[in-house]
Amino acid sequence: MVFASDLDANGNVAVPANGGRHTVAIAFADVVGYSTLMAADEVGTYGRWMGLLHGLIEPETERCRGRIVDVLGDGVLAGFQAASDAVAWARAIQHSVRADLEAASSADTVPVVLRIGIHVGDVFESNSQLFGDAVNFAARLQSHAAPGGIVLSERVWDALDASTRADLRDLGYADLKGFHKRARLFAIETELVRVTVPIQTGAGLPSLAVLPLLDQDGDTEDAHFGDGFAEDVGMSLAGLHELFVVSPASSAIFRGRQPDPREVGRALGVRYALLGRMRRISEGYGISVQLCDTHSGETLWGERARIGRGEIFDLQDEVARKIAIGLAPQVRSAELQRAMRKSPESLTAYDRMLRALYTIASADYDTFERARSYLAEAMVEEPDFALPVAWAARWHSVRIGRGWSQNPDDDALQALELAMRATSIDRANALALATLGHMNTMLRRDSDAALLCFSQALSACPNHALVWTLSSATLAYLGKGEEAVRRAEHGLRLSPHDPMRYSQLMFLGIAHYASGSFEEAVRWQRRSLAENPLHGATLLLLAAALAAAGSQEDARQVAGRFMAVRPGFSLDMYARTRLPFFEPGLREAFAAHLRQAGLPN
Repeated sequence: MVFASDLDANGNVAVPANGGRHTVAIAFADVVGYSTLMAADEVGTYGRWMGLLHGLIEPETERCRGRIVDVLGDGVLAGFQAASDAVAWARAIQHSVRADLEAASSADTVPVVLRIGIHVGDVFESNSQLFGDAVNFAARLQSHAAPGGIVLSERVWDALDASTRADLRDLGYADLKGFHKRARLFAIETELVRVTVPIQTGAGLPSLAVLPLLDQDGDTEDAHFGDGFAEDVGMSLAGLHELFVVSPASSAIFRGRQPDPREVGRALGVRYALLGRMRRISEGYGISVQLCDTHSGETLWGERARIGRGEIFDLQDEVARKIAIGLAPQVRSAELQRAMRKSPESLTAYDRMLRALYTIASADYDTFERARSYLAEAMVEEPDFALPVAWAARWHSVRIGRGWSQNPDDDALQALELAMRATSIDRANALALATLGHMNTMLRRDSDAALLCFSQALSACPNHALVWTLSSATLAYLGKGEEAVRRAEHGLRLSPHDPMRYSQLMFLGIAHYASGSFEEAVRWQRRSLAENPLHGATLLLLAAALAAAGSQEDARQVAGRFMAVRPGFSLDMYARTRLPFFEPGLREAFAAHLRQAGLPN
């Protein structure tokens, strides 16, 4: 087929004789959330897409006097003699797709949904392919269409007659990536497809889509920040292994607009969506984000941040980190509320793990003990799910630290074995690697192996608070007090409302003790005790810090409180088996400070 070079009054053109540039109507049809659909059901998605292509799109293209120019993995580029032909084609396809989906059973159909963009422009043609800015422009349009929708450029509007324009809605001006001039767009008012993509997340993990930030000013200089933000936040959250995060490529279908959260849920099949906006303010940029439930449309959490001009790329990671810190606990809290409403027989492995996390932070012994049974049930329910195994390892470690273990050596071995099992299931599980690193320090007395584990954990998930906190302890035991303080403080910043905050504060106190800041060590250990007054390890460390700071009477009082919690404590036995410091000078000083506090040999 030869395309024309100029539109006539009816939107048609005559065939040029020189084979140069031609003016054509270009249509892009793109599958919504294609990569997500393929991840969920590769065979079903491919079969459905090929069925649409050969059974619907190709015959409609021929009927509407067009041709298929290119077939992509997840879309089609078609060319038409007239704008009206392209619009008729798009209407027919979307009507058929919607009717097919409504007639089919959701149980046996993979819902492949299209969005279509149409533009009229000048192109070059070579080897049956079309080239030029008009093709790139048309390719950008479809991302502004809703699932099941059609978006047209202003040139298409100009080429249509009044009757064809009757149901078009003016969308105003929008930014198209790669084009400096804002484009006026129109949407064909169709009944949008309302389906849910069947994402299979494994172990019932909550699913989340992080959408690109909407630039309210339309400044092309900052255009890439919105996409980069979505990718950075998504990667930070995905590294926690507690969320199924849809790929940025799929979330990018909403670039340039802020949809209703329920639309995101229907298009991508996710339970949560993080939407945000950015705008210029006098001193720089303002960024606001909100976490939404895509079933109800409800906003669960929001955050605002401000950054200075010129810092937008330098601080992108910092802003993304801050958002990720606040968002993950909110998703976990919402999921826990949902899990607590379920009957025991309907709980998934993830639900059981959440119940364990809720009880593991309890200061009540019986409540804490129940956490282990929840984790055991989760491991039986989903043997290849690493998180419950990693948390079981952490549970045994916490049990020792709290002084609740009847057999610390056995609990230490259990923690070590479970951490190793979790890393064998998932080599990038930061929680398992952190626990394994801590047990290498405390049980195996192998600081090199511990530091390697922590390094691997931070590579897997740079924003995992527990990794920073536990690694600070190993560094403190090695005598690297200043670095230990920095890491412990970073762990606190990453999880400022951690349910086991007393532990974070305790480790920060250890780091200050190792750096020789004994007054600071006392301050942080006292804050830890305020969170958990009966935590034996904190009492022991506070007694030593008080003695080191010269507060002998206070040190003896705290030592007495410690002996009430740990009546069988022996300093000689502790020095031989449990005293954590590797650096000889610190090791001797710590033992001496405990003796000064009056602890028995």
